[in-house]
Amino acid sequence: MTRYGIGQPVRRVEDQRFLTGRARYVDDIQLPHMLHGAVVMSPHAHARIKGIDASAAQAMPGVHLVLTGADAQREKLGGIPPLFMPEDMGGPKGYRTFRPLLEPAKARYVGDRIAFVVADTPELARIAAERIEVDYEPLPAVVNVADAAKEGAPKVWDDNQMGNLAFPLMMGNKDATDAAFAKAKHTVSVRLYNNRITANTMEPRACIGDYNAADDAYTLHTSSQNPHGVRTILCGPVFHMPEIKLRVVSPDVGGGFGMKGDIYPEDGLVLWASRRLGRPVKWVATRTESLLGDNHGRDQLISAEMALDDNGKILAIRAQALHAVGAYVTNAGVVPVLCALRNIPNVYVVPAMLVASKATFTHTTPLGPYRGAGRPEASYVIERLMDEAARKLNMDPVELRRRNYIAPSAMPYNTTANWTVGAPVGWTYDSGDFAKLTDRAIELADWGGFQQRKKQSEANSRLRGRSLIYYLEDSGVFNERMEVRFDPSGMVTIVAGTHSHGQGHATTYAQLASDWLGVPFESIRLVQGDTDAVSFGRGTYASRSAMLGGSALRAASDAIIEKAKPLAAHLLEAAAADLEFKQGKFNVVGTDRGIPLVDVAKAFYRPVGPTTRFGAGLDASGSSNAPPTFPNGCHVCELEIDPETGEVTIDRYVVVDDVGRVINPLICHGQIEGALAQGIGQALMENVAFDPESGQMLSASFTDYALPRASDLPLHYELDFIDVPAKTNPLGVKGIGEAGCVGAPPAVMNAILDALRPRGVTHLDMPATPRRVWEALNSALSTK
Repeated sequence: MTRYGIGQPVRRVEDQRFLTGRARYVDDIQLPHMLHGAVVMSPHAHARIKGIDASAAQAMPGVHLVLTGADAQREKLGGIPPLFMPEDMGGPKGYRTFRPLLEPAKARYVGDRIAFVVADTPELARIAAERIEVDYEPLPAVVNVADAAKEGAPKVWDDNQMGNLAFPLMMGNKDATDAAFAKAKHTVSVRLYNNRITANTMEPRACIGDYNAADDAYTLHTSSQNPHGVRTILCGPVFHMPEIKLRVVSPDVGGGFGMKGDIYPEDGLVLWASRRLGRPVKWVATRTESLLGDNHGRDQLISAEMALDDNGKILAIRAQALHAVGAYVTNAGVVPVLCALRNIPNVYVVPAMLVASKATFTHTTPLGPYRGAGRPEASYVIERLMDEAARKLNMDPVELRRRNYIAPSAMPYNTTANWTVGAPVGWTYDSGDFAKLTDRAIELADWGGFQQRKKQSEANSRLRGRSLIYYLEDSGVFNERMEVRFDPSGMVTIVAGTHSHGQGHATTYAQLASDWLGVPFESIRLVQGDTDAVSFGRGTYASRSAMLGGSALRAASDAIIEKAKPLAAHLLEAAAADLEFKQGKFNVVGTDRGIPLVDVAKAFYRPVGPTTRFGAGLDASGSSNAPPTFPNGCHVCELEIDPETGEVTIDRYVVVDDVGRVINPLICHGQIEGALAQGIGQALMENVAFDPESGQMLSASFTDYALPRASDLPLHYELDFIDVPAKTNPLGVKGIGEAGCVGAPPAVMNAILDALRPRGVTHLDMPATPRRVWEALNSALSTK
């Protein structure tokens, strides 16, 4: 194993650029004669647009253009649709929205785009936007998902015959589930709200549109996780033009978390404005615009119950959920709703299940995938049920889990074995050893020493609680394509269809290619994020890049070796069948003769001589359509609560993960810690709030939207990996990017309730802010 090979903790090669301020984000790009745009957002959650007077803005020196929804209609611009709806996969029919670049007639949430102003400077554009007078007729609005689902609630879409229902989902077996509950000795239930949160990336969304009249073509620079996906939607349903007319460049991107995987109105607005003016147009979001306008995540209300026998074996689960989608069904808006249901069985044998969800429109910012995308909702439900069941049966919660784990010998395990509805979207787990990871987590957490630490906390007038939870998520969707190219000097370029925005792909892909091709790590570079340079790719989301991108890179590397073999045989004066490739070198079997792959690659570029008959250049592509993998792990959280203030302090946090084969443990640790911070943030403080009467967002700045600081997180995480390689891809990897925030919310909340239960508190919704914890304690005290 080399210093830079697979499994080595190689420091990210990208860090030098980022840490020295040499990264190139969209806002760093300065084009000649560039103008700047500002968006007019609706101040109303629901209002009819009776008229727009832009004369004052248009009269300002330095203002070049004002666009409205009426202009978009006159030019026959289309809207942004969801990538797919349940009916596209054989599911029930829903209400498909097409989000316009600018709303022509009705605002459906605070932040809906109404007009776009272009001026010489960003400051002038924003001043001009404030001078546009919009005549609104406010209408009744509904922002709470439970209220929106009620009969007679104000409708988000007037022509939706299903009221505020966007689409329904159901999966499982009703007859088997009802029968299991009928014979169950024990049942437990929970009613949980999974709070709405938002991404808050380090880099706000930004985009630049640049129209070239000579070629009648566009370039869009945008902070996106998926540049090819942006191109497809903008060229298809929005602008109705061939994809060859649009180049999308996604340079360095400062975080995405799923939110930047969508297409937003501003992406189309800067292109449209640039075409109208013949000059580049840049738009950069403010933090308030981001909080109002970026896709949010979660916002699910669910009632769930579990049936068990006397031995603590799960018999069945059933659940009914309301899952908000906001005012529009976003590009991948179906995904969180779907995954929040089908991942409920988790790592447990669940003989029968019936779960259903109503995706519901509200007069709020649209929702979409946010790190985890439905998996955190699912793990929260099942792990809260498991702790409730342990208390009901007076059983150790760890033992209850052990009794219900799917055994390694049961793999491959089909979660949909007896489903009568929704079976096509279920899972088949290929591998996992859940008891082994649990044992390691208990060891690292000093589980047996908890009672002594609890006594110490009590001596300090603190409450101490702990939890052990298990999570499993699916990772990797669709297919992926990668290319490998040698240049005349023997340097290697990896052309990736994935997109790194913090994951360290330039490092991990180089580690893989260096191992497989035997070329120096330092001689490998990564090209990504440019639809002119990358022929096709699906971007990065759903923890898919190592699994699908890596598998495609393996296919491309194997193709390189096969393509190089005939020329290597010629150079060695041997038959190709007599060659073997090992450690970057073609060797003639049974001899000491060999030639490095790098030298063979250089020979492909010789302009004259016999090698020219082997073709010019050494490059190859590879694809992968490997099925999803199932990262999983065990979390142990131990914390203290100050009953006088309600403040929660996480004392220790242990995670043992099975992410399959670990390519780079250093990068994996970083991914887990980052996701844990987001999961802990959701559990303790993060919350998007709306005024129920006006629909105004009450958390549209960092004054009101609390983010976790270093002091809110554990001083030290104890992290470990136990490799149980995936059997469904050649690398054996399973994905790592979302794991931490799938397990953290139930771990933190179960530990909080464990601490509070002796004081009579049996339920608490996220976020467990000091005020909520304090109020719960005092409410329980007053009812005694």
